Amino acid sequence: MGVDKESLFSELFNSWNAALQTGEPDKVIKLYASNAILISTLSNFIRHNHDEIQDYFAHFLVSRPNGVIDEANIRIFNDILICSGIYTFNFALGPVQTVKARFTFVYQRLMDNWLIVEHHSSAMPQQ
Repeated sequence: MGVDKESLFSELFNSWNAALQTGEPDKVIKLYASNAILISTLSNFIRHNHDEIQDYFAHFLVSRPNGVIDEANIRIFNDILICSGIYTFNFALGPVQTVKARFTFVYQRLMDNWLIVEHHSSAMPQQ
């Protein structure tokens, strides 16, 4: 019997979103592999390592984001899970209240943990 990919991704996303809710970048960073790449929605810079990714989240979490998946397209290839789709972020603080974005998460199973190795997010081009 195969892995229930929808349940697995839901669990992974919910863990990531819960880490965002803590407001603590260190909790978010633990979900990324040490060599992860982050191409984020609200920054012009690609983040190449934990220090750079932590810097992004230190600023991003100030606005108290909460994400919701609108569409998820999930594929699993052995120890790699890829999910691309659309999510919406609501922000409790700051000038922007809502951002709808396209995303791709690439997870790799390392030991018994699924860690993010690639995360790309970009705002929808048409509002």
